[in-house]
Amino acid sequence: MRILCFLFLILTAACSSGNSTRTSTHSHSVLFVGNSLTYVGNTPAVFDALAHANGVEISSDMIVKGGATLTQRFNDGSIARALAAKRYTAIVLQERGGDLLCSFGPNSCSDSRQTIQAIVALAKKAGAKTYLLGTYQDNPAASVSLVAAESAAAAEAGIPYLEISQKLQTLRTASPALGWFASDGMHPGPALVLLNATILHQALLGNPPKPNAFTVNAPIYGTTSGLTESVRNAEDPPPLATTPISIEYPASALQTLLRLLDARTGS
Repeated sequence: MRILCFLFLILTAACSSGNSTRTSTHSHSVLFVGNSLTYVGNTPAVFDALAHANGVEISSDMIVKGGATLTQRFNDGSIARALAAKRYTAIVLQERGGDLLCSFGPNSCSDSRQTIQAIVALAKKAGAKTYLLGTYQDNPAASVSLVAAESAAAAEAGIPYLEISQKLQTLRTASPALGWFASDGMHPGPALVLLNATILHQALLGNPPKPNAFTVNAPIYGTTSGLTESVRNAEDPPPLATTPISIEYPASALQTLLRLLDARTGS
């Protein structure tokens, strides 16, 4: 499958960038593009709250839909429209789990790699830096293969790769009692979302967060979310009234996570 309308979308975003009507008073505006791995537990909102607890104001938007691929979001123009409507300092991409391993057929990995490069070109035109947030595999051998594939895709696109899967393998072994997964045993639980946010904090802000308690006042989505691919702020009211609207992360959770990460790196 070829990437459609690549030059047209770049030109559209570039021509429209000077006509933005949406502005932000925050020091950083981040756009997340992903799927249920991104919105279950609301990684964007947890990242914003973690940054706020460390003295940095960030406002994150997201284009997310269950089971979605980056290629779908590129081809439907939603990323280009978001970049044309608002100035973002960073874009965080998270692919559907397994796409870069060709798990959905031989075209899925090549489509993903081409799309990542195309999105990076769009983001560069808009003045935003792009990051690839990794996915994860439960099987140790598959995890190694996934990290290699994701790392290669990021390197080809010339962007930072924020590895998750191998960290998760190590951290789960060291502290299995933490809530790494949601109740379905597949999607991110609070500890995995906190890992995502911590890695993002280090990458985007240049330092690890302080091990303090913080509260996330935003929807904490489950697998049934009601979300569509329309761009929305991470703190916007949820489509479903049954969605929890806050979560507290105690200092002990972040202290444990940072300790485990330090032990993993030997620092």
